[in-house]
Amino acid sequence: MPPKAVVETRVLKALLRHRGVLKEFAKGTDIVNELADEFTLNQQQRTATLERVYRKENRTVQSLLWLRLLFRAADTLAKLGLVSRPTATFKLSGKREWMLTEKGFDEALKLEGKQDLNKENLGVRSFEVQKVVKTLVSTPRPDSYDPVARDKRLVTRSSTSYFRSRAFRQAVIEAYDCKCAFCAFKLSSPDSLSWEVQAAHIVPNNFKGKDDIWNGLALCGIHHWAFDAGWLSVTPRFIIDVSSRVGFLSDDFAQICDVNLIRMFENKKTRMLLPVEKNLFPHENAIAWHRSNRFVA
Repeated sequence: MPPKAVVETRVLKALLRHRGVLKEFAKGTDIVNELADEFTLNQQQRTATLERVYRKENRTVQSLLWLRLLFRAADTLAKLGLVSRPTATFKLSGKREWMLTEKGFDEALKLEGKQDLNKENLGVRSFEVQKVVKTLVSTPRPDSYDPVARDKRLVTRSSTSYFRSRAFRQAVIEAYDCKCAFCAFKLSSPDSLSWEVQAAHIVPNNFKGKDDIWNGLALCGIHHWAFDAGWLSVTPRFIIDVSSRVGFLSDDFAQICDVNLIRMFENKKTRMLLPVEKNLFPHENAIAWHRSNRFVA
């Protein structure tokens, strides 16, 4: 069997590769087999058992040595504050998983030589950020909602606002299944750490737009820019709306091969993709602000 310290390192790397979470280790699960393959364990090593006798209960329990080694490695990571235990994660997400903490996230990036990456652009969960995500998606949708944070500061940034910003991005992208709400484009990076889709503020951040799920849309890079620039908007019924100025564009503008990425929505009454949960739909007040302040009708 590999040394426990080496297994700890591999578990941290696997957590990063699997976007911050691993299912609780159990016989036959994909992650258990995946890590066994990494260490090229043979069949005997994968199935070797440890027998323990509980004398008070007069019973014998057998456990797989490989599973025990994985658990001990993860347990050590939890003691070091690098991961949350499945019991703690279950209270947060309802799933029995090991989850990276912010400290573990940093350590995993360092192990992979990616410590210079901006965590805001990565689709990796951390326990601290996930707590904020839970608040964002579970807060009841208000009837009266002001998408503008009147007292929002645009220069100074606290750790609370940093986590909130990352949680906003994660919550929005996951609500739309990592797809652009306009064209449904979905693509991750080869290392699975980031998605092409972006969390767009309906009321932009530089206009003091709130980091709330109701002020967010998941959009690909092109349609995010077009939305912010005013070429596109949505109606209160979530129909994609195209600026009347599109008629002044030359034919080669916004054209990729045979598809025009702006005109593709013109006169088609295309309804944008929406989250499964109605509570996460963009708020009509945020949409009204965009139509009045950004959209070039």
